Amino acid sequence: MRCEEERVSKRQVWAGIDAGKGHHWAAVVNETGATLWSKKIENDESAILTALGEILELADEVHWAVDISGTSSALLLALLAAHGQQAVYVPGRTVNRMAGAYRGEAKTDARDAYVIAETARHRRDFAAIDVPAQLAADLALLTAHRSDLVADRVRMINRLRDVLTGIFPALERAFDYSAHKGALVLLTGHQTPAAIRRRGRARLTAWLANRGVRGADAVAATALDAAQAQQTALPGEDIAAQIVADLAAQILALDDRLKRIDKQIRETFQSHPQAEIIESLPGMGPILGAEFVVAAGDLTAYADAGHLASAAGLVPVPRDSGRRTGNLHRPKRYSRRLRRVFYMSAQTSIIREGPNRDFYLKKRSEGCKHVQAIIALARRRASVLWVLLRDNRVFTPAPPVTQAA
Repeated sequence: MRCEEERVSKRQVWAGIDAGKGHHWAAVVNETGATLWSKKIENDESAILTALGEILELADEVHWAVDISGTSSALLLALLAAHGQQAVYVPGRTVNRMAGAYRGEAKTDARDAYVIAETARHRRDFAAIDVPAQLAADLALLTAHRSDLVADRVRMINRLRDVLTGIFPALERAFDYSAHKGALVLLTGHQTPAAIRRRGRARLTAWLANRGVRGADAVAATALDAAQAQQTALPGEDIAAQIVADLAAQILALDDRLKRIDKQIRETFQSHPQAEIIESLPGMGPILGAEFVVAAGDLTAYADAGHLASAAGLVPVPRDSGRRTGNLHRPKRYSRRLRRVFYMSAQTSIIREGPNRDFYLKKRSEGCKHVQAIIALARRRASVLWVLLRDNRVFTPAPPVTQAA
């Protein structure tokens, strides 16, 4: 009889995992919150499998919860899925706030793992973590790598403009180096006023044309005008010129890498079964479409269009207190990446004539500012996209004709 009671008491437990790059810490609690198991686990397959076996022996049913769903916990989540175990994601903000409800002020991995387990025991509304399919995993890696390259490009352009301002401010003002390839080609060979004046307009135009610069004569004329406006050589000009030339060459090489990865993302995204539907929505190209697939995940997790919009932070949340009612504010917990997809696609869609631009202009006429009108349009587009994916049909400017039953 006593063995039977012990078996029943161990029927279900909650395992909280504080994930990290080098190691994880797992803590297991029972229905009363008592700690049954708490150990450090190396981020290694054999160590994770050993801990997994020990935890599964503690109860008939184990509820898993982790605080990181990225690369640090990729191996852990894959092994859990391979053994038929489902984990939920407990946000770090929630763990931080829940930690204040327990005794003590210490901050350790063991305590964090315990708080994660306890939070999962008390709350049952956390989102489940699904190991992505091969296509989703490929798109996630490609889009993340592209975001890193874009950030590197912005940083290098800012550095180039800063250094160029120190020796040749007129030339720095003459071009938009983030969008003008010819100006970057110019800087790979000519960075100072004296060098541009010595070259002359005719030879500079020929030099640029030989390197495939469009409008070489206009670029050369603009650079020569800037050079004529500055006759003074500034201190450190020679070293700064070398740095500018090196940065310009790196940016051009980075542009080529971005073109290759954009092509790879486009080809990979085209293999998605609903790629045509996603791209049919105005403003949603292959890059944003791939980011949507990665950020949204499994669309079956969204019961309706409102849930998808809420996940993107496009649905205001009330903050009422006492007699103060009707106060709607921007939510704090949502997918920043998913919100960016809808915001950027909405902003692109208003360039051309159509229902998106008409809705935007309608909101502006009602007194909304630009950002407010774009957010309202993004909310509307989230509903449209959810319906298109649900009905498995492409977007059409005119609504489909409904047929009587």
